This record gives sequence, structure tokens and C-alpha cells, in this order.
Amino acid sequence: MNGLTTRTGVASKSGSRMIGTLKARAMTAAALLLGALIAGSAQAQDFDADATINIGSLYEPQNLDNTAGAGQGINEAFNSNVYEALFRLTDAGNVEPVLAKSYKVSDDGLTYTFTLQPGVKFHSGDPLTSKDVKFSIERVTSAESKSSRKNSLKPIAGIETPDDATVVIKLSSRSISLPYNLSYVWIVNDTATNLTATEDGTGPYELEDWRRGSSLALTRFDGYWGQKPTNGDVVFQYFTEATALNNALLTGSVDIITSVQSPDSLKQFKDNKDFTVAEGKSTTKLLLAYNDRVAPFDNVKVRKALARAVDDAKLLKAVWGDYGTLIGSMVPPTDPWYVDLTKTDAYDPASAKALLAEAGYPNGFTFTIDTPNYDPHPIAAQFLQTELAKVGVKVNINVITANEWYSKIYKAHDFQATLQEHVNHRDIVFYGNPDFYWGYNNPKVIDLIKQAEASATTDEQTAKLKEANTIIAEDAASNWIYLYPQIVVSAKSVTGYPVNGLNSQFFVSGIKKAD
Repeated sequence: MNGLTTRTGVASKSGSRMIGTLKARAMTAAALLLGALIAGSAQAQDFDADATINIGSLYEPQNLDNTAGAGQGINEAFNSNVYEALFRLTDAGNVEPVLAKSYKVSDDGLTYTFTLQPGVKFHSGDPLTSKDVKFSIERVTSAESKSSRKNSLKPIAGIETPDDATVVIKLSSRSISLPYNLSYVWIVNDTATNLTATEDGTGPYELEDWRRGSSLALTRFDGYWGQKPTNGDVVFQYFTEATALNNALLTGSVDIITSVQSPDSLKQFKDNKDFTVAEGKSTTKLLLAYNDRVAPFDNVKVRKALARAVDDAKLLKAVWGDYGTLIGSMVPPTDPWYVDLTKTDAYDPASAKALLAEAGYPNGFTFTIDTPNYDPHPIAAQFLQTELAKVGVKVNINVITANEWYSKIYKAHDFQATLQEHVNHRDIVFYGNPDFYWGYNNPKVIDLIKQAEASATTDEQTAKLKEANTIIAEDAASNWIYLYPQIVVSAKSVTGYPVNGLNSQFFVSGIKKAD
């Protein structure tokens, strides 16, 4: 990947331009907040308000548009940093208003009226208006959009803009999660173009340059409407190997690693007074996703057999040591509809063999796992290959790039099984969409997820999603291997960073670097 994208200049809407790019349990919320305060509290020392913060990451964006298959790297770099939404999912897991100053909901739950924050300007200098909000929502819901959250916004029947400061969203059915779902809709200037390589957001930073394959630089936007950042510039430096990333922190080339991917490296930081190691709450799940549309994965007994044939605890220990969590479904413990389903299809090779025989495969079968080429996926694929061979199932491994994964798996559905990490928060809803890449299609689950979204109360929503979660696990729709740990490591001189990284977001405006 070569080339350089630079914010070279901007113009007004009238001219040509080039634009640079649940209710949680009280104790859980308190624990998350405490973790953030421990890692992010400002120390009793002066900090450099114009400092450059160098951030090391393994997740470079594939492009700069979160509706165009940019991958998790764009969320890490741009969410609430370059672009803002009407609402924000905080690092503690709460939803708070951002560009929405206030809103009200009609008695029938079908009309939401939003009043926008006054005085907000885009990086181009144009003022934020209701038309920009309408444009941005329709970008996400359009047929061309590749946003994974598009399906969640289907209840939107129409958007009205009675004046510049007011947005009225009409729904075809209740959508209790609408404010939450709108946190995924970045508000873009409605005249912006070429958003895969440039930007025009309202956030505290604007794009300075993007050196593909190397780094992405953000600089403080002096016209920002909200609280001024506690640093001057932020540079995301991208690495393809965890070892190289760790060495960059050790040598001072970067100040922070957003998410440690190699537990073997932690000792060198934990035993060193110059570094801070913070463990937060993760929403990143490693799963073996089957193409449930095709044989033999359209057979529930086959999927359950493969789940029982794999010792997830052994793999987690091998990859993460004492870190990480076993899960029995797509729902992590931080979601309100979490149910402990780790005993569903627990490790039992003898039972796996019996189920394969019942499904018509007494001698096993052969299939291919398409796996991304970055850790821990190739290692996990080899482990699965060894485990499944013990029950007579032969696994071929096909290593592909992130771009190939997106085209082959996510878009074309051209696969039998794939390893992938899913970083999204509250993503059980993907199992209610039979068109999603894994093709799971259980009418009962689809109905429960629809009913949950149409709920009048969060208690009703939670009950419906717990029921759906249990059915999905009993169907072994995928094989949920483990929940990643979320470990952020930084130089001691740096504070104020998020520790949980929900949805792979990484808010940078509060990061401070001591003089």
C-alpha cells in the first residue's frame, strides 16, 4: 500500500473543494468507570497542551469511510475524533448525546425529534445543519452502504428537516435502540465527496495526512465547538506484527498501544516502572463462523459437533495465558442480555463423534477455513485443524488478507468457514439478519430480535434478547471461541486514554503527555 493522502485545502459549500477525512448494571458501570479513572486520571503534574501523541496499532483502515468497508481501524482512529454522531457510546458503555442537544419521543414511539447543538462547524468551515444529518443517515441506509449497522436502521421510514436546527425521524415500528444505533452514524457535510480518501467531520481533530501502510496523522481543529483537546496532534502508527509494535513502545517510538495482541510481551512492561498496563472490558469475540447456508453447516448437529470437538480453554490459554474469557455465545458479560452459556456444547470429543454420526458423517468430512493473515487467526486455525482431526474432520487452511476477507467472505459469501474477530458492541442483532455473511436463518430468532427492538421498555428488550441469545447458542450458529482481553499499555508519562475500547473506538482528545 503506497501513496499519501493530505488535507490540502477546503472551500465552502458554494465552491469546489478538496476535504481532508443498558442500561448496564450499576456495579459494572462503576467498575468500568473506575478502570478508566485509574488508567486515565491526570497526574499531579503539568502536561504539554501541544504535545504529539504517538499511538501504535495493528489495525490500519482500509479506507476512510465507515460505510465503505474500512474495517475496525477507521473506528479506532476517526470515531469521535474526526467524526461525531448525534450520540456517542462512551468507554463505560453508556449512550450520551453529542451533536444532539436534546430530543423527544412521541407517545407511540414512532417519531423522534432532535434539536442540534448550536455553533457546530465542519472542518471545511461550513455550519452543521439538519440537512447534513439527513444526508449522513441516508448514506448509512443506502443500498450502496456497506455498514454492518444498516439493518438496525431499517425502521426509519422518513427524515424531515423543518429547519436547520431540527431533525425529525419517522419510524415504521418502535426502535428502542435508535439513539444507540445513531451513535454509529457519523455526521458528514452533505457536500463532501471522495470520503474514502478525505474527510469533513465536526470532531476535535482533522485529518493531516495518511501515509498508507505507515501512519495516519490528526491535528487539533481550532474551530471545534466542544471542549478543546488536551494535546495538539495525534499520529496512529501501524504495524503488521505484535513484536514490532511492542518494540516501538519500548524504544519510545510510540506512547501507547491501543490493544496488546501478544500476552508474552506483557511481563516486559509490567516489570518496568516506565510503563502503565491497564486491563479494561472487551467486546471483541474470536469466532469460527460457518456459512450456515451450505452443507454440511446447514445441519445443526454438525455445527454442535464441531463446537464440542474444540477445547476452547486450551486455545485461550495457549494464546492469552491467564487473560481473556470463555464465552458460549456472541454476547459478552457487559451486555445486559448476557447469559452464561459456556456449558452449551462444552468440550466433549466423544459426544462430537456421536453427533457427526447422527448427522450422516460417521467418517467425518473435509472443509476449508479462510483465515485472516494476522495474529492470532493463523495460530487459531492450526489449533482447530488439530482438534477437529481428532474427531475425523479434516481442515484445510486458506490464509487471506483483510481486504480479501472483506470481498470473499463478507460480500460474496464465498466460503465454508472463517475465523474472524468481531469487535462490535451489542452485535447479537446480526443473527437476526439472514443476509449477513454467515447466513444464519432461524425465524424464531428473527422474530425475537424484531420484538426486542419494538419493546416499550428496556426490561422487555432484555428478556427478548436473552431468549434469542439462548436459541442462537443451542443452534451453535457459530463457534464462539473466546472473548479477547482488552489491555492498553502506555508510557508512564501519558494519561487520559480509554481502557475499554468498545467497538474498537479509541477517544484521543483527553490524552495528556507530561512535560
